[in-house]
Amino acid sequence: MRQKCILPVLMILLLGLGSCGSTRTVAGGNVDERLSIKNVIRNHEASGLKFRTLSGRLGIDYSDGDDSQHVTVSLRMKKDEVIWLSAPLGVIKVLITPGRVSFYNKLNNEYFDGDYSYLSEILGSEVDFVKLQNLLLGKSLMELEGRSYNLRYSAEAYEIQPKAAMELYKFLIKIEPQFFRIASQEVAQPAMQRVMAVRYTSYQEVQGQFLPGVVEIDAIEADAKITIGIDYKQVELNKELRFPYKIPKGFNPVAAQ
Repeated sequence: MRQKCILPVLMILLLGLGSCGSTRTVAGGNVDERLSIKNVIRNHEASGLKFRTLSGRLGIDYSDGDDSQHVTVSLRMKKDEVIWLSAPLGVIKVLITPGRVSFYNKLNNEYFDGDYSYLSEILGSEVDFVKLQNLLLGKSLMELEGRSYNLRYSAEAYEIQPKAAMELYKFLIKIEPQFFRIASQEVAQPAMQRVMAVRYTSYQEVQGQFLPGVVEIDAIEADAKITIGIDYKQVELNKELRFPYKIPKGFNPVAAQ
């Protein structure tokens, strides 16, 4: 990834939620070894967030070992349809839909407008709109229905792993026992030396629903590692939102990696 592309790509990677009104950190809960794998998955699916639109601000920290950055961005989201982000003064904007990944950067007079292959290459894992949305809402990256799993009970989580080896990926998910949200999940491509690990280190109660509070993402490929931290702030649910986005004329395209 070229250095001048870091900020808009970082904004794409860090689509997320925040908190508004009264919030609290979610902690506690005991693992119940009487629960079957079907019960655990059913409870996780039932814990999903229910909203139509979301808006707020994200505090983002990024490090690749050589460079570190902090940025605060505005977020607008229509569930299952569009995610929009903007840096201060609209210098950089990002628009993601189920079929499109797009951003422009006024600092460098450049833009990208294409499919998910660019983002998949950066993350080190095949992604689409649903996976991005799930990742940042604290849901499983992989579809859990239709597979057989091994379930292990640890002191702090239910640990789920497919019984049958997936052709290209290895997948491990840990579900916390209080609200059955994701504690952590990891997707690995051993043949390509790629790993994406996501840890939800806290959850918050926002308007009667439980959202990620702090999320940490490690994207690893061979000896290279990108670390991302997200702090969620000032989110409001179900407001009427606009998603203004137009690539300025004369900007140069960013080549896919």
